[in-house]
Amino acid sequence: MTTILDDPHQRQTTSPSDRLRSTMAAARLSFTWLGVRKSLTSAQKNQAADSFGAEGKFLSAGKKLLDTSHPAFKAVTAIRGRTTAYWKGVSLPFPESGIRLIRQDTIAAFDQQLAEFREDLDDAVLELNRHYDELRQTARGRLGDLFNVSDYPDSLIGMFAIEHDYPSVEPPNYLQQLSPELYEQECIRVQSRFDEAVQLAEQAFLDELTKLVEHVTDRLRGDQDGKPKVFRDSAITNLNEFFERFRNLNVRSNDQLDALVVRAQQIVGGVEPQQLRDSGLLRQQIVTQLAGVQSSLDGLLVDRPRRNIQRRPR
Repeated sequence: MTTILDDPHQRQTTSPSDRLRSTMAAARLSFTWLGVRKSLTSAQKNQAADSFGAEGKFLSAGKKLLDTSHPAFKAVTAIRGRTTAYWKGVSLPFPESGIRLIRQDTIAAFDQQLAEFREDLDDAVLELNRHYDELRQTARGRLGDLFNVSDYPDSLIGMFAIEHDYPSVEPPNYLQQLSPELYEQECIRVQSRFDEAVQLAEQAFLDELTKLVEHVTDRLRGDQDGKPKVFRDSAITNLNEFFERFRNLNVRSNDQLDALVVRAQQIVGGVEPQQLRDSGLLRQQIVTQLAGVQSSLDGLLVDRPRRNIQRRPR
């Protein structure tokens, strides 16, 4: 069994924040997405307010342009959800909105996967566009006098897009020549960002492992109406996926957390979900062992001291 800390790229002596800076790249994901809600005009709000004896300026009201529960629309929305989940699953948080950190040696795979999501989106939008006239006619019937043909583009092609880029989060080199003092300030700012990114990653891993362990133990030990709770394969597979993600993204910033992840992996390693459904003795054994992990995780959540961020230039 491959353990959490077996990955050679983790065996370094530099600080966690410096490892992030040297091995990770900033990746930004963005979407172009058709808006399906629109505010009512002042006249329409006044008309709506009159039915309640209210003043229009104190009323907030809008209309839904398309039925987003239509299967073709849901298929488009699902791709956005899968893309976001993938981006978050292969990256670590960064304290700047819209940016996460991915390993530099996975950029090619990341590009390829995003290209596949774009192809899926293009196909799904093409299918949605085939139903566009139907959706507009449905909206016309449901909105009545609120329907306005100018609210709708002629076609949905080009109304949805997935984009990504790799913004620089390091101080620009030219600044060192123009203003050494300002460059120094930027170095300090960037270093503090990566120090904070280490904290965010550590907290995210800690929170996720805590929830996964709590869910498994709850499913294994709990009763519902006098019968064992339903135990699905995903309870174990989700844990195994976490172990793999932790192995790939962990920067070894917290020895206690590293040890607890290894311990949890050893407890469930090689255990099949069906074995847990079939054997009450095995269930009890796993529950007892994971309870110790859960107790230690709870202690980390409550007592974990705030990291002292070193505000220093690189």
